[in-house]
Amino acid sequence: MPTPARATLTAYEPPKRPGQPPGGALGSVAFQFNPNTLALSKGARWVTHQARSAEQVGLPEFTGSLPRRLVVELFLDATATHDTAVQKGVETLLSWCAPTARSIAAKAPSAPRVKFGWGSFSSVSFFGYLEDVSATYSLFDANGTPLRATCSVRLTEAGDPVPRQNPTSGALSARRVHRLVAGDSLEQLAYREYGDPTAWRVIAEANGIDDPLRLRPGTEVLVPAADQAGVR
Repeated sequence: MPTPARATLTAYEPPKRPGQPPGGALGSVAFQFNPNTLALSKGARWVTHQARSAEQVGLPEFTGSLPRRLVVELFLDATATHDTAVQKGVETLLSWCAPTARSIAAKAPSAPRVKFGWGSFSSVSFFGYLEDVSATYSLFDANGTPLRATCSVRLTEAGDPVPRQNPTSGALSARRVHRLVAGDSLEQLAYREYGDPTAWRVIAEANGIDDPLRLRPGTEVLVPAADQAGVR
């Protein structure tokens, strides 16, 4: 019987400039119990034009897509260890709602990009930002240390511009997204994209991948363009 996939929330450094992929991973919070339910939503914006002296309403005009939103509950429990893991987990989630130290130093304050991951469930795996974090503590140790908490997390998709083409070379000037399939490796992907398998570290760094040998099929990987990655 295969080992069940563990759901996680992972935070990444925000992009240095608009249109670039997120930076390296800042840390993860693992679900001790996978969620029983989660809510995923996406909308579209329309404007209905009124027509004078018309018996029917005017034709609607599409004005753009709204971001995906994911609402999920994260259960934290330290009843077996009686340590401060629950408190630290909640503090970590709250800290992801604030600008990172690196972005403040670069005079471009921004909160981390956050990604929900759960095995091959790719439709809920996207880069976004934490719009809201709410923690409810339900059990405490004798000294007041919280031992159990339920965190409701609202994640809103952070849209990225569509990769543009260089009018002279036809090459991508931003980046694209590749969904991993069984048998994929970063070396193969780097060879297909850059013609150099040793450039796999560029892709690993852009996605915060610490172990390139542990790639999950269905995961979306940001592939920087050759000019941005410094690959020629």
